[in-house]
Amino acid sequence: MASRADAVAFIGGRCHEPQAPHLHAPVPRHPVPLADALGARSAVLDGEIVALDEQGRSDFERLQQRTGLAGSPARAARMAARVPVHLVLFDVVHLDGRPVTGLPYAERRELLEGLGLAGPGWSTPAAITGHGAQAWEMAKDAGLEGLIAKRLTSRYEPGTRSKTWVKIKVHRLADVLIGGWIPGRGRLTGLPGAVLVGERREGLLHYAGRVGTGWSHTERTHLARLLQAAASDICPFTQAPPVAGARWVLPQLVGEVRYTFRTQAGRLRHPSWHRLRPDLTPDDLA
Repeated sequence: MASRADAVAFIGGRCHEPQAPHLHAPVPRHPVPLADALGARSAVLDGEIVALDEQGRSDFERLQQRTGLAGSPARAARMAARVPVHLVLFDVVHLDGRPVTGLPYAERRELLEGLGLAGPGWSTPAAITGHGAQAWEMAKDAGLEGLIAKRLTSRYEPGTRSKTWVKIKVHRLADVLIGGWIPGRGRLTGLPGAVLVGERREGLLHYAGRVGTGWSHTERTHLARLLQAAASDICPFTQAPPVAGARWVLPQLVGEVRYTFRTQAGRLRHPSWHRLRPDLTPDDLA
């Protein structure tokens, strides 16, 4: 998901934006007059700062290009022109001098939509009531990372992970070849801590990421034996991944992994192991 802003407050037509403590560096503010859209009203709004790709989807890699530039105004200005950011508003915390955190989400949503906030650098995306399965399929087909499901009666609970707000990720599947592994530590000593996987294109194995979760202890032990039998001194990837202590194997083991989406470089984001595919050979992935 895109980096989330703490909150943006507009009081008396002025913007008050505390730096989000979980960001490693501040994201330069998009120069848009959101306060003008509120007029004389005061509000504390909750939302996300996003950078959009060519298809209008949130792109975390693009957003990262806007961080760490607070000490370089000239570079920040260049990147602002090259990678514009967009503020997506999805809740209201304080409105016209009174807190609204105790109101149910359905009422807060009405208040937010009543502000009519839609501009060149901000928007209030539509909320879907019901039809969760269809919304999830739409998110999957659109290549989105997932959905946030909120109970209509839920209150706004600052600083807590509420069970009434649930993140539902879209997981996709990919068949990959194991090209290497990283030895585990601690209780995983002698076992693979993670495997390095790739995808074959035009006869070459391209690195797609490292997978370190998804096995039971029995499955990890079985995989260790298979990896030892396939040991090799040669890196099978077109470019050796920058991973310290990697051990290479012949790319003959096919596995299936879950992931959320792909980076611009084709890497798998948040991959986890699903299963071995003994029914497939490397040639099946060509």
